[in-house]
Amino acid sequence: MFIRQLDYLVTLAREKHFARAADACHVSQPALSSAIRALESELGLTIVNRGRRFVGFTEDGERVLGWARQTLATLQNMRQDACLAQDRLVGKLRVGAIPTVIPVASRVLAPCLREHPQIRYDVHSLSSEAIHRQLDELELDIGLTYLDSGVQAGFAVLPLYRERSILLSPPGDHADLVEGACSWRELAGLPLGLLPQMMQNRQVINAAFRREQVQPEVLIECDSLLALYGHVLHAGISSIFPHSLLSVLPDGDGDGVRRALLMPELTREIGLVARNREAMQPLVAAFWRCAEGLRLQDEFDALLPVC
Repeated sequence: MFIRQLDYLVTLAREKHFARAADACHVSQPALSSAIRALESELGLTIVNRGRRFVGFTEDGERVLGWARQTLATLQNMRQDACLAQDRLVGKLRVGAIPTVIPVASRVLAPCLREHPQIRYDVHSLSSEAIHRQLDELELDIGLTYLDSGVQAGFAVLPLYRERSILLSPPGDHADLVEGACSWRELAGLPLGLLPQMMQNRQVINAAFRREQVQPEVLIECDSLLALYGHVLHAGISSIFPHSLLSVLPDGDGDGVRRALLMPELTREIGLVARNREAMQPLVAAFWRCAEGLRLQDEFDALLPVC
């Protein structure tokens, strides 16, 4: 049995397609298929359900896949520990962040980038459910996500800041409504652009509207905060953003967009999640230590509009 066979298996589970898995592993499709068949022969098990295309894993295959993920993770930990013994950390961290945090993920990565310049990062925009699942399946090393759900049980958790909601209003429009703070009820009839219904941020915003008995007028749904900001600038649309994004947007004088804290406040805690802290791999532990020194709440709150 070779490590590359386990890597092929895990890659196939991720790609769910033989040709794409082969491309990701930089081998031909016949070579990948042959290696997996050889693993099946050695173990005496059928691992992959085969048809004209990839169908999935057998029950035995799912168990083998779990061991393959653990084995590869252990090997990675061993390599990182060897680097640590040489006073240098080398390797790649796989980070998953919810879409509303992606724009400010650099604030979390920056300290580790400075302290450990040889670490590389794969940063992916994922739902909170996908982050937890991929952490469980050893496909991610760290998550940046909401901390207000019981699904964090068993994970190491590091709170970073509490997200607050602000209204962004187009230049020159609705000046009577936007004076540093406004109520949810004042948004009734305002043309809005929001994230799609399937996203957690939107579901929380919908709940806030329901509590205030407001029926929002949503003209645009878009899964990109950058695109929504463009509509605020150029299409006369207002939007609701996490206040952390003020750290990466131009200031109010620079773009003419007015900002207002929404009252009553809508807040959610954001932080890091990782697998059991007692068994953290060296790269994750180094990233964690760097993040512990952050003071993001003070930084983001200082950017809120003055009421």
